[in-house]
Amino acid sequence: MLEIKNIDVFYGDVQVLWNLSFHVEEGEIVALIGANGAGKSTTLRAISGLLRPRTGGVYLNGQALHTQEPFRLIELGIAHVPEARRLFVEMSVEENLDMGSLRGEARTRREETRKLVFELFPRLKERRRQAAGTLSGGEQQMLAIGRGLMGLPKVVMFDEPSLGLAPILVRDIFEIIKRIRAEGKTVLIVEQNVRQTLAVADRAYVIENGKIGMEGTGKALLADDHVKTAYLGV
Repeated sequence: MLEIKNIDVFYGDVQVLWNLSFHVEEGEIVALIGANGAGKSTTLRAISGLLRPRTGGVYLNGQALHTQEPFRLIELGIAHVPEARRLFVEMSVEENLDMGSLRGEARTRREETRKLVFELFPRLKERRRQAAGTLSGGEQQMLAIGRGLMGLPKVVMFDEPSLGLAPILVRDIFEIIKRIRAEGKTVLIVEQNVRQTLAVADRAYVIENGKIGMEGTGKALLADDHVKTAYLGV
């Protein structure tokens, strides 16, 4: 479904990703794990069009994404839930959700999709008129996820969804990710909480210094000695 083929990605003259390749099949939860600065978030930005690979390409069901403008990727089926939420803090919950459904089919199905989001996140329905900046951290993360879902994506990419959340809310977020997959979405997740991420992932890739260092099922990588030592503190 989603293919990343031999991409080299730079920030200015500094290369961050080196000949990076991996794939995500329809209906999977796939995780990217690795140390801070390894290139995980850069990979998501390259997929969502915020960075252009200098070589290689990104494809969704065979269609090139790396030649498209970033706003077009929403219509093509890519949703990027960024690190630190990036909400419109002075706008209401409902207005933030509407910002995720401005074009095409997503606009025409807005009411239907909003109803689904409120079923996933009842607290957002309760606070639909409230300014996003006044929500708790967990509620803001729910809103960021909901806004991504409003675009009717095929693939939902999460960048550090548990960042800054209390442990009980972290468990909630991972349960929500599983529910999103159950709704027919494909999930690609970058997350520092390696143990819980691998527990829900069908497959995972370890990115080390901008390259794929290891890959395997979530269960297999949880049991791997290198992963235990480097990322789980065992």
